[in-house]
Order: sequence, then structure tokens, then C-alpha cells
Amino acid sequence: MKRIALDPRSDWRAQADAIGFVYHDTGGAPYWDESAAYAFTLAEIENDLEPAAEALHAMCLDLVDTVVRDQVLMERLAIPRAHWNLVAESWRTRQPSLYGRFDFAYDGTGPAKLYEYNADTPTSVFECATFQWIWLEELIGKGMLPPGSDQFNSLFDKLRDRFAQIFPTGGFVHFAADATAIEDRQTVRFFEDLATQVGIEPKFVEMKQIGLNGDGRFVDDDGFELQAAFKLYPWEFMLREDYAPNLAKADVRWIEPAWKAILSNKGILPLLWERHPNHPNLLPAFFDDDPAAAILGPRYVRKPLFSREGANVELVEEGGTRTALDEGYGAEGFIRQAYAPPPTFDGRHPVIGAWIVGDAAAGIGVREDDDVVTRNLARFVPHYIETEE
Repeated sequence: MKRIALDPRSDWRAQADAIGFVYHDTGGAPYWDESAAYAFTLAEIENDLEPAAEALHAMCLDLVDTVVRDQVLMERLAIPRAHWNLVAESWRTRQPSLYGRFDFAYDGTGPAKLYEYNADTPTSVFECATFQWIWLEELIGKGMLPPGSDQFNSLFDKLRDRFAQIFPTGGFVHFAADATAIEDRQTVRFFEDLATQVGIEPKFVEMKQIGLNGDGRFVDDDGFELQAAFKLYPWEFMLREDYAPNLAKADVRWIEPAWKAILSNKGILPLLWERHPNHPNLLPAFFDDDPAAAILGPRYVRKPLFSREGANVELVEEGGTRTALDEGYGAEGFIRQAYAPPPTFDGRHPVIGAWIVGDAAAGIGVREDDDVVTRNLARFVPHYIETEE
């Protein structure tokens, strides 16, 4: 694994705009950064990253099967008691999952280590599946990368094919998000396009415009009932909304399903460690009140059960505690994880996002930050697989 400096294409912003990747700059600075790329060997992909993602995915599914049968664990994960049956029933009926993304620390010299699992919302999927691949093909065509260079990236095709598996006869599917959040709206447009390619008729609805009819079923702003819906909105929020009591009886096929409320929770980190101690892809992790956490020593990372993009992650050491980005998360509790900062390449700290689609590894995206905690303004840097001599 290497970080290679490259000359950005002069027209990359225009190309990004043309495909709808219009959030390529954030806060006045590039979010997409092609002034460098991460180069991997085929062995690093096939022997380290791909099998790690698939092994952890299997471990996570096994964990869900245990949690839905255990009220103590449901309580531990701060899943509201009123919705335990909703979550459990979605698992018992095997409601299908479309995607998930594992965040790894990895530098090419040892096994990938799991930081957390983004199991419910698809941050970075659009740019990973599309613009990153366009970048690769163009740079090969211009001779800026060697002929035969590749990318660990079958994300577009696998997502499209997974839609066809979930909805084999096509049909009508609602797609919901906050339309005022540009990244969310464009990400959902990407999924709408994928769905259209396999015969699904998509209809977008603002998440806040979804209402209830007289039968207690969810309807869009035109009064059409939701029967299947892709939502870019986390389950931990949905289960606490005023409409939450209707979730169990409204009979909507949600993508992602309600059992993802278990896996999108950082409480799975200590549960996985308890079940698979010393697994090469796991970091030691414990619930905040577990006396066993003392083995982590005076330096560790404290994470809320629910948070997004590094929010309220605390770096604890003898000299004090530093919060990377305070956005008010943490009311439901915290876990502690061994301190294992991401590697440093040219002063940057990359984290590997390894995608799962269905049950298969589907590619990676690399986000890097100046801090050891990957925050909301971290940059997306493309990658490629070097040709073998």
C-alpha cells in the first residue's frame, strides 16, 4: 500500500458535475482529492481486505441472530423496548439487506482492523462506485497509470444486481431522504438510477413528507401508500420519531431492514470482541461500564453507541480527553475501543471503507483526514491495484 502523488485532471469538477457528483467540494475545500491515489497490490486486496470484510460480515449476521433472541442484549444496544419485536421479526423473516460498509485501519503490513460498521446509511457509495471508476479508466487511457491497472470496485454492478434479487419482478419503490441535504439527495438519485436499470419504478419522497393515512399506514405527499421503500435515514432516529409506533403495523419493506438497527450500533464492537477474542480483524472493545475495559490502559478511544462521521468520538489518555467533533451524541451510552490510530501517509491518515453488497465484498473507498479521527470533512482519495511484474 502506497500513497502516490498525481496531477489532478483539469476538468475533474466539470466531469463530477455532469454525473451528479455535485458535492465534490465541502466547506470551500475539495472533498474529492485526486492529487494523490492509494496503490494496492493484488495480494493486499485478495488476502487481506476482501476476506476480512466477508468474514466480519458473517460474524455480524451471526451476532444479529443472537441479539434478537436476547432481551438483555437488545437493552444493552439501546434499542427501544417498544420496537424489539419489529427488529426481531425483520430478522426472523430475513428481510434483505442491500449494502454495508466496514471501516478499517490498514497499512499493508498486517491484518485490517475494524473501527466500526456503517451498516445502515451509505455515505460515500456514489463517488466510490462511479467517479472513482471513471477516474481509473481515464488515467489509464492517458497513460498516467500503467496499462492493466485495476481497482477493487464492483460496487455499481453488485448493487444493481442486488436490487434485481430483492425485487425480481420490478415494481414500485419509494426512495426517501432529506432533499435539502445535497449529498443525501444525490446519493439517493444514484440508487434510483440503479433501480430503474432492473425494472423498478422509483418515486422520491422527502422523508419529512411521509405521513400516515387513516389505517395507520405510511403514505407519500400524493397519498400513495409505501409498500417498499429505500430510506437514507438511520434506524436509531426512526425508532424514536413520533411515527415509530406505526412502524410494526404499516407493513413496509424497508431497505435497509430494521435488523440493521443492531449492526449500525457501535455496541456490536464489544459484543464481537467477546464472541471472537483476539480475532485478527478486531480491536479489543468493551462497554463503558465493563471493569474488563481496564486492560486497555490509560489510552483508548471512547465512542457513542450512535454517532456519524467521527462525531463525539473521544481520544482518552493520561493528559486528558479530546473530542474530535462535538455534535451532541452519546446519550444512549458509550463503548471503549483499543487505541489504534490509522497509518500515516504524507501526513494524512487513511481509513479503508470496505463495502459489502448482499453477502459479498464489493470494493473499497479510501477517506483520509489530517486527524486520526475520520470526520465529516475527510477527503475521498481514489485507489488502484498495481499491475504485477
